[in-house]
Amino acid sequence: MKVRVYNQEGKEVGEQELSPNIFAVEVKPWVIHQIMTTLSANLRQPLAHTKTKGEVRGGGRKPWRQKGTGRARAGSIRSPLWRGGGVIFGPRQERVFKRKINKKMKRKALLMSLSDKAKNNKLVLIDKLELAEIKTKEILKFLKKLPIKEKKTLIILGETNKNIIRSSANIPFVKVTLANNLNIIDLLNYKYLLITLKGLEILEKTYKR
Repeated sequence: MKVRVYNQEGKEVGEQELSPNIFAVEVKPWVIHQIMTTLSANLRQPLAHTKTKGEVRGGGRKPWRQKGTGRARAGSIRSPLWRGGGVIFGPRQERVFKRKINKKMKRKALLMSLSDKAKNNKLVLIDKLELAEIKTKEILKFLKKLPIKEKKTLIILGETNKNIIRSSANIPFVKVTLANNLNIIDLLNYKYLLITLKGLEILEKTYKR
């Protein structure tokens, strides 16, 4: 599989052959879905938390005497039957949402996502990406010259570039990451992948095994 290579002016400067071990993997949606749901569960935090009868404040004495009032007997205002009392079987922060992930399956799902991008022409290669200073306008101007059409784009670099990272920080539909730090959540959340040749080299070295 070959992909066109562009320069920062948006002009085509050649073609690059992609590794079939990474960009020509058979896509199985159920594998990607399983890994995605597992990773999402692992990121989830149990925020909702209700108090049990023993944790509600107050209720240290019996509301009224046991007999003779004509009312139902009651031992504490903390009873779950009372307004403001404890909650039975409510959500607790002790809940654990984490699931185990098979490492081989996780890697396979990531390669499937990369293969799907390449197959559907959502992968764009650029010979290099450099900025002399931090300028958001320069990134936007550059993206307009590529066949991306200002869609959600994940820029994959071979090495850290502070000017590129900080220039892209204020663009809501752009995210910058490194080739050796990819995750399937980003690959699925962003429609296009913009990869530098250096980034492609490191990506293939990282995931070819």
